[in-house]
Amino acid sequence: MTGPLLIVNPNSSATVTQGIRDAVAHLAPVTGPAFEAVDLPHMPATIMTAQDVARAGLGFAEAAQSRPDACAYVSACFSDPGVELTRTLVSQPVIGIQEAGILTAMARADLFGIIALSPASVARHRVRIRAMGVQARFAGELALPGVSAEASGRDPAVYGLCVDIGRQLADLGAGAVVLGCAGMAPVRARLERDIGIAVIDPVQAGVAMALGMVGGPQ
Repeated sequence: MTGPLLIVNPNSSATVTQGIRDAVAHLAPVTGPAFEAVDLPHMPATIMTAQDVARAGLGFAEAAQSRPDACAYVSACFSDPGVELTRTLVSQPVIGIQEAGILTAMARADLFGIIALSPASVARHRVRIRAMGVQARFAGELALPGVSAEASGRDPAVYGLCVDIGRQLADLGAGAVVLGCAGMAPVRARLERDIGIAVIDPVQAGVAMALGMVGGPQ
């Protein structure tokens, strides 16, 4: 495949999608696939409920099938919507950012933690953690009080909560913290400086993983 690496933000927030573009721009190879980030205009601006995740999964699968030219697909929502389904529908690599973010965190530290977007997200994330079989490396997950994807990376008050949660996760033994929403990408580097441990942007992790599978001269 010589087409782009397609990053699908399965919500409708153009602001979050632009944040994704900015976060991965430094990863774009001089020779190799271009990055293309898109969103799903018919979806809510934040993927919050289990119903949202189910709809987003179908939307991601449809978006991937509509782009057979793409060399790989990244589902840029931390609940990894549609990843398993899409893997049955396309032959190209399909990466979910929760799984990629956790794997990257474990490459940085013995124990990892997660900052979730809302309390309701935590149970969904733990299903994925159990499926990955990495509970022994999991220090814990603490949640923001149900904020929007856009606010998670742009609201100063929310950032203050992220600092507090990050420090609590460090106290629980986490040596790396995974951001539990693609919208948090703009605060990754600042948060890492402020809490003193590694902070993983899962979108960067997912795109880097996909690029490793398909990158290089085309």
